[in-house]
Amino acid sequence: MFPDLTRDDVFRLETRRLWLRWPRLADAQAIVRLAGEKAVADMTARIPHPYPPEQAERFIFQARRDNANGESLQLAITPKGKPNSLIGMVGIGSNPETGKPDLGYWLGTPSWGQGYATEAARALIDAFFAYGHESELTASPRVINPASRRVLEKCGFAYQGAGLMELPARGGLYPADHFRLDRRAWESLKTWSHMGLVPEPSCIEVELDRSISLAS
Repeated sequence: MFPDLTRDDVFRLETRRLWLRWPRLADAQAIVRLAGEKAVADMTARIPHPYPPEQAERFIFQARRDNANGESLQLAITPKGKPNSLIGMVGIGSNPETGKPDLGYWLGTPSWGQGYATEAARALIDAFFAYGHESELTASPRVINPASRRVLEKCGFAYQGAGLMELPARGGLYPADHFRLDRRAWESLKTWSHMGLVPEPSCIEVELDRSISLAS
């Protein structure tokens, strides 16, 4: 799903306020503290509440393995200038039900309401389409999560309807909103932003041995 460019832990995405990097074992404590909050965990499919520390470590090892294999790209969200201070996660992986690339993200409650989720999601979406060859991206937030829906709409996703989705950590099927963003729509949004017809997304850079501009 992802090219060689993203398969090394030197890969970084930088936006106006954020630095997105591979998760590290040192992030486990922050993940347990932030993702383990009931308000955060309940909006996700796979984060348990309470969140056992050993499960956070397993998640990090699996995320790094999948990143290295190109099967997904899971990135820690950190403030620019504080790359060791994880405030959330954003990632794209294969949807277990459809097999399609699927976007997911969460932020700890201290970082809610500041636009960080939208900024991080846009950066990863741009990298996904700019460097990969997939034709579409999906996302399915719970219907009781309007904030996540607003993030997707700001990123250009189109609503596809609602339905039941299995949430393993919640123990069953729950209503979810289904969204889709295809490559053509993404390219149109980038063109419109250059023409000033829609707000310009945050400036994004990819950092490896050096920073290079990412098409935006």
